[in-house]
Amino acid sequence: MQKITPFLWFNGNAEEAMNLYLSVFKDAKIGHVSRYGAGGPGPAGAVMTASFSLLGQEFIALNGGPMHKFTPAISFMVSCESQDEVDAYWNALSAGGSEEPCGWLRDRFGLSWQIIPTALPRLMSSTEPGRAGRVMQAMLRMKKIDIKTLEEA
Repeated sequence: MQKITPFLWFNGNAEEAMNLYLSVFKDAKIGHVSRYGAGGPGPAGAVMTASFSLLGQEFIALNGGPMHKFTPAISFMVSCESQDEVDAYWNALSAGGSEEPCGWLRDRFGLSWQIIPTALPRLMSSTEPGRAGRVMQAMLRMKKIDIKTLEEA
């Protein structure tokens, strides 16, 4: 069991969010699902908490109500080996959400994700004179990161 588990607060759509994430990531698994009973603070039968794992990372989702919202101050970074992987995660997670600069997006639940190719840190730490700056400038003009454009910078 991991020591630190992200605990995500949703407003009535925790199960829908969990199902989206389970459909997007390989090796995703549902853990334990607790549902509200009669007389609970949520509708009877609705998910109260649900645990799930994505690529071995455990998460817990809670239907806690409208009191708290996600902000970009907390995000999940997904490291991608190829442009196809960047494209797949980007398209699946940004659907119904919003595309943000520099590889960031918000999914339709408001949760922030960074879809980052593993090539980016390598290119940004280049010792070739001026290369890191050109890569940074190219990235700043992007929403979804395009590896080929970065490599050509």
